[in-house]
Amino acid sequence: MRTAILTGLLLSLSSSFVLADKETDERLANAATAFGEIMSAPDKGIPGDVLNKAACVVVVPGMKKGGFIVGGSFGRGSISCRGAGNSGWGAPAMVELGGGSVGFQIGAEATDVVMLVMNRAGIESLLKSKFTLGGDASVAAGPVGRATTAETDAAMKAKILSYSRSRGAFAGVSLTGTTLHTDEDANKGVYGKPVEAAEILHEKTPVPAAAKPLVSVLSKYSPKGV
Repeated sequence: MRTAILTGLLLSLSSSFVLADKETDERLANAATAFGEIMSAPDKGIPGDVLNKAACVVVVPGMKKGGFIVGGSFGRGSISCRGAGNSGWGAPAMVELGGGSVGFQIGAEATDVVMLVMNRAGIESLLKSKFTLGGDASVAAGPVGRATTAETDAAMKAKILSYSRSRGAFAGVSLTGTTLHTDEDANKGVYGKPVEAAEILHEKTPVPAAAKPLVSVLSKYSPKGV
């Protein structure tokens, strides 16, 4: 009897780990798809020279309103940073974004959120603990449109520029009051072992297979930073 119970528990735990790994793989795949669709829009999207100035990119696909956080929103995504010399993109760390308002459109069930971290100082707080956008790190709605340049007040002053896409409409959006923190369980699911966000974002971890589509689409639209 004890053997049967133990076997059942082990099978249950194994199934849970498999489902967790599948969920994080899907999250990375959805992040790659969302970012690619946003950047491939013919007239709307993140200006190329703004993206080229970013040190890191956060993508939270399908952020939900209500539910987990009453009166607010909640989503899971990833953050990737540029490699040494601003060339290429490193392995992503998994993150959670919650609270505040992300500008959902009427009738929208989910919103894709993209944040550009304009310098490394804008992400160091995340490597220590969760932080609040607009409090621990300045955040502003990012400029939109192919003809827009990075020489805007927002791009020059804010540590983080933020965007959202609901029901096909893409725009800069303020995420002041929203909290961002690492998702340690998801990092374990992606990398197969406990790993700190700092270790991942400081290029001490190889890019896993599940993250290669996301790194590829980031490299496609911004192969080298400035």
